[in-house]
Amino acid sequence: MQHIYAFLRQIAEHNDRDWFHDHQTEYKAARSSFESYVQEVILRIAAFDASVAYQSPKTCIYRFARDTRFSNDKSPYKRHFGAFICSHGRKSYRGGYYLHLEPGNSLVAGGSWCPPAPLLKHIREAIVDDIDRFRDIVEAPDFKELYPVVGEDPVKTMPKGFPKDFAYPEYLRPRLYTVWTPISDGLVSEPDGQDRIEAMFRTMAPFNRFLNEVFDDYE
Repeated sequence: MQHIYAFLRQIAEHNDRDWFHDHQTEYKAARSSFESYVQEVILRIAAFDASVAYQSPKTCIYRFARDTRFSNDKSPYKRHFGAFICSHGRKSYRGGYYLHLEPGNSLVAGGSWCPPAPLLKHIREAIVDDIDRFRDIVEAPDFKELYPVVGEDPVKTMPKGFPKDFAYPEYLRPRLYTVWTPISDGLVSEPDGQDRIEAMFRTMAPFNRFLNEVFDDYE
């Protein structure tokens, strides 16, 4: 697996189309290794979350080319490999499991990224209505040790329409209902690396289950 990181270090240094064209062999080898790894991760997750059982690396792995239309960074290629394992594929807003391999910035993450406003409101309403269950999930010791921060990009004040005296405002303010934890670059190559990543995702599963029940009710 280390040749994945070797390729990513090179593309970070030579991020242009000519270099990439001349190093297709290295890219394809790294991509193939990542696909094989993701296939194994899918199988392991499916053992405790059957909703992802019919996904494949093709439906989960993101394109390596960057969309530069709205970015000041015009580098044509990403500096990482990423896969979002979710019952509805990588483009879904549903809760899922994300693996990100990038030299010095590898991580395991999950949840729902940028849910549209109606879904975001529905998530917040579900948390208010079932706060005890939500707290049991995100405040469980094993969960909190791995994922101490729940949500990203919080609004500064209580979202409109929700009680200002709600006891746990930190759970309603996020715009992104995600969690994440860093991993070492070497983890994927260690003999127990797959077991450890599986355990991280298994700990995350109740959080995704909560989100996906909300989505099922909304749909």
